[in-house]
Amino acid sequence: MRIDVDWGACEGHGLCEDAAPAVFTVDDDGELTHHFEDTDIPAEHQDAARAAVSVCPVIALHLQT
Repeated sequence: MRIDVDWGACEGHGLCEDAAPAVFTVDDDGELTHHFEDTDIPAEHQDAARAAVSVCPVIALHLQT
């Protein structure tokens, strides 16, 4: 599975980082880093990644299965 980010919609709230810190980080300027961009998310992080998608308040994360 993969997660696509709508970079224009992301507002850097950091809830995705709280839910899946191995998948996402948000720096002090609110800039998101997606550690598995354009690659499959490892199985051990998939549940957390799904949770991150569900908590994004601006729907900037999209699950691709």
